[in-house]
Amino acid sequence: MIDLSSPEPGNAESARCYVIHEQNILIASNPDGWQLPRFPGFVLRQHPAYHFLGLMHDEPCYVCALPDHELDDGSLQPMPLRHLIGGGLDETEFSMISRAMQFLSWQRNHRFCSRCGHPTEPHHRDLAMTCSSCGYFQYPRITPCIITLVTDGEHALLGRSTRFPEGMYSCLAGFMEAGESAEQALAREVREEVGVAVKNLNYLASQSWPFPHSLMLGFHAEYAGGDIVIDDDEIVAADWFHYDDLPMTPPPGSIARNLIDHWIARFK
Repeated sequence: MIDLSSPEPGNAESARCYVIHEQNILIASNPDGWQLPRFPGFVLRQHPAYHFLGLMHDEPCYVCALPDHELDDGSLQPMPLRHLIGGGLDETEFSMISRAMQFLSWQRNHRFCSRCGHPTEPHHRDLAMTCSSCGYFQYPRITPCIITLVTDGEHALLGRSTRFPEGMYSCLAGFMEAGESAEQALAREVREEVGVAVKNLNYLASQSWPFPHSLMLGFHAEYAGGDIVIDDDEIVAADWFHYDDLPMTPPPGSIARNLIDHWIARFK
């Protein structure tokens, strides 16, 4: 369980620490696999480079950028977060790591006020950067995105991006635009990427996605008509696949895989 509302505890003996470098998180290897480092709580509380994120299972969690990590003894190894998804990283842990990565990205990109250009400072209590010159507050940026599995009976429409590993197909996704509802964005993105229309949209779940600061809104949608015509920009291939003959799909733990697995369960 994650608690983001409680204040930083002043008496915790140990704390979990997320050491981040770009899209990598530093982990410690052990005979049972991997684990995140823990340090004495009083050290992290008193050091300005370690930022309190919240509580996970009643344990305080902190984040630090690798160049500022003064407690490094050389035993930690960088691991791309994408490699940990589906590899023993549960939903709660992924949510906190997502928060850690997005915090550092936001702090790095908001060192100056977007209104007047004056240097900003961390707020003493809120998760915000403040400008002492004009008083403007800058909160972490969250970008809403839709992701949808379009189906037609026993077949699903999956697309392939140039960013994917070789042979992988996934659900269709895209960013919401100003003034759009999630449903409008879904219909537009599907039409733009593969040229088909959809109907009967059903929301399933959401997931924070720290690449770099997205909130994925997951839907199922039914095919309503049209032929596949890929945009050849974001999508380089798309096709219909039967539920028992799917190509490689995203790993467990991702919302794309969640959408696919929920759909397949209808036929089991």
